[in-house]
Amino acid sequence: MGEIFAAGLLRAGWHQSDLILAVRREERARDLHHATGIETTLKLADAIPDRDVLVVSVKPKDVPVVIDEVGSLVDPEQTLLSIAAGVPISLFEEAMPGVPVVRAMPNTPSAVDRGMSAYTVGASVDETHRELAKQVLSAVGETIELSEDLLDAVTAVSGTGPAYVFLLAESLIEAAIREGLPHHAAERLVHETLRGSGELLATSDKSAFRLRGEVTSPGGTTAAAMHVLEEGGFRALIEDAVQAAAHRSRDLGERASGQ
Repeated sequence: MGEIFAAGLLRAGWHQSDLILAVRREERARDLHHATGIETTLKLADAIPDRDVLVVSVKPKDVPVVIDEVGSLVDPEQTLLSIAAGVPISLFEEAMPGVPVVRAMPNTPSAVDRGMSAYTVGASVDETHRELAKQVLSAVGETIELSEDLLDAVTAVSGTGPAYVFLLAESLIEAAIREGLPHHAAERLVHETLRGSGELLATSDKSAFRLRGEVTSPGGTTAAAMHVLEEGGFRALIEDAVQAAAHRSRDLGERASGQ
């Protein structure tokens, strides 16, 4: 996600000199610099000074390592934006008193500027810090501010959500091929159907329930398909998947916090 945000910021008009990327491996640093033209460093401490926003984009288990290494270097005038899944704001605030912390959960459609990021703010965040964090998040898509207790659910729905859509696409393509469609035709039909349906849902003033109803004529082909999905427990499976992802998000946060 760090690379996705860096590329998105460049597309949004930021200059390479406005940014710096800190990574662990020399090969990775070399590849990122070649791909983006942004200065890269292997030393986290080099990425802290003179930066308005510090984006923490690491695995949850690595957050304590980052805090131990550079927590004392972060200035209360800077804004720390964490996109580490499940990690609570309190973990940063306890280690860095007075530092404004914003926690966010973006998703991978940010790579094409169609991301959805939910965010929540810590106790030291004022309007300036909030707007700086929102500016970064908005560079790759839409944003919504929510209370922190909802972010695990956000992770399970929109953070994990693209994987649900991709699995649906895989399944539809495989089913189309079994029905006799050539692979290239199956892929195009499925990709464009998902793209168009998503755009219709996002731009229509009608609910998903109503839009589905308009496609589902009594006794028709869609009704036959919906009957199979309902009888097979499609809704329950989706609910179970979301619950599992939310539980995992909470678990990752607790582990990072040492609870």
